[in-house]
Amino acid sequence: MNKVGVIGDKDSVLGFRALGLDVFTPETDMGIRKTIDRLAGEDYGVIFITEDMAARAVETISRYDYKPAPAIILIPSNQGTQNIGMDRINKNVEKALGSNIL
Repeated sequence: MNKVGVIGDKDSVLGFRALGLDVFTPETDMGIRKTIDRLAGEDYGVIFITEDMAARAVETISRYDYKPAPAIILIPSNQGTQNIGMDRINKNVEKALGSNIL
């Protein structure tokens, strides 16, 4: 069974730990990129990452866009949403269907 990981700042992801998910709180841009790559190589099927941290690791995340695993899902931080995650969903829907039905 694949594992689920959550990457984000401490305040945003602490609640996920209570749900039994593996939580990671890297502080530097390099730390974010290394954490994503490490989780992808360690049988994590889903990686949730806050939009704030995803914005700091765009190239790393894009390397996994066309791979079946891990699925990298952007979530809002405790500071609110930047709509980066929804924009990604809209682009993928449009790419898959030829038009945005959302």
